[in-house]
Amino acid sequence: MAEEKDSEGTEALVAELHKKIKEAFEVFDHESNNTVDVREIGTIIRSLGCCPTEGELHDFIAEEREMLLGCLLPGVEEEEPTGYIRFEKFIPVMTRVLVERRYRPIAEDVLLRAFEVLDPTKRGFLTKDELVKYMTEEGEPFSQEEMEEMLSAAIDPESNTINYRDYITMMVIDEN
Repeated sequence: MAEEKDSEGTEALVAELHKKIKEAFEVFDHESNNTVDVREIGTIIRSLGCCPTEGELHDFIAEEREMLLGCLLPGVEEEEPTGYIRFEKFIPVMTRVLVERRYRPIAEDVLLRAFEVLDPTKRGFLTKDELVKYMTEEGEPFSQEEMEEMLSAAIDPESNTINYRDYITMMVIDEN
């Protein structure tokens, strides 16, 4: 009896995940032919609440090469994958990612500690110039487009600073 209920719950969860994956996939299926450009996979994965880094995304595509890239239409190249991924090949891979809760967002307290390291005098903010320097010169650098997007959401135009506590609260995903 309990196994039956558990099975029904799992089936309902998978059905809900499939619906979400399909909706996200369809946004990028511009030809309405159940395919998307492989370069859109990161955006699709992130739109589903996962937060892989570019390195993790590259590894994901490499790991799933047999499932994903093996089913691409012609045009796959080694360094910069091009081609199209079919929905029926993507859905089992993405379902597994979501069920396994891979690429979860960083916890709020970890983000706060990271910002505090960048703010040793504990002002509670970073200037725009400081933020740009850290995001483009340290670790995995942001692209110009990513930097502009972050700045538009994070910087207070009056003070030209980012109050990182407010920014963290705004960007943290509620997983409940």
